[in-house]
Amino acid sequence: MTKRQTRAFFYAGTGVFGAIFIALTIDSHRQFPTLTHSDRITPAVIAGKHVWHRQNCVNCHTLLGEGAYFAPDLTKITQQRGAAYLKAFLKDPSKFYSEERDRRLMPTLALSDREIDELIAFLDWVGRIDTQGWPPRPILVTGAAIPGTEAVGAPPRAAASSDPVALGEALFRRTPPGCSACHSTAPGVNVVGPSLANAATVAAQRVESPDYHGKATDAAGYLRESILDPNAYVVQGPTFSSGGRSLMPSDFAQTLEPRQVDELVAYLMTLR
Repeated sequence: MTKRQTRAFFYAGTGVFGAIFIALTIDSHRQFPTLTHSDRITPAVIAGKHVWHRQNCVNCHTLLGEGAYFAPDLTKITQQRGAAYLKAFLKDPSKFYSEERDRRLMPTLALSDREIDELIAFLDWVGRIDTQGWPPRPILVTGAAIPGTEAVGAPPRAAASSDPVALGEALFRRTPPGCSACHSTAPGVNVVGPSLANAATVAAQRVESPDYHGKATDAAGYLRESILDPNAYVVQGPTFSSGGRSLMPSDFAQTLEPRQVDELVAYLMTLR
């Protein structure tokens, strides 16, 4: 190849790849509003972003995989834990984690109720961004897998078959709904909510208990009620409830299809 040909190749290649880069950049900016749901950026979301930066949350946490790696990635935290849990947690993190058990402890930030609501609004907006699978894996508080759980936030695992139990188990491990972010299926291992190792047995006993005043008449009905109306019967515990109300998200009746609820119940009924 002559010098002239080399020069022409360089200029042509630079022009082609430069044009491709510009086209991809324009296309990215065209898609950003849709991918980020920019129409949902409310004054509360903006104020919450300011709370996030003011408190230097990024010094420990990550969003969209960016930030420090000392504490969990919070990209999907509102979908995994729910607003009720986050409000109680931000009020007093020491009720949920201990330095002795978890090897690290989030400081009490002394946020006002308004600041907490704004921060949750910001995190909820972040959680609804179409990240196309990023970050690829979570950063757990303990730095190790919790028995009876899977990597929360990992790519959805497909069901092994079309059997409702298999579909329900796959849904249980997926975010959303994020069941495995709060519940372990190992005996005696409470993550945020109680262990579901013997969920079917406990459900049958609870329906027969004199202090149960819900509408369920059997174990399957109780499990369904617990998913759709977690305040029908509130399980007491420092990380389970606050002010007499369950910290479990209460919007699954709107976010889950009836078929998905059936599949989750089918899976939970196998845990005895």
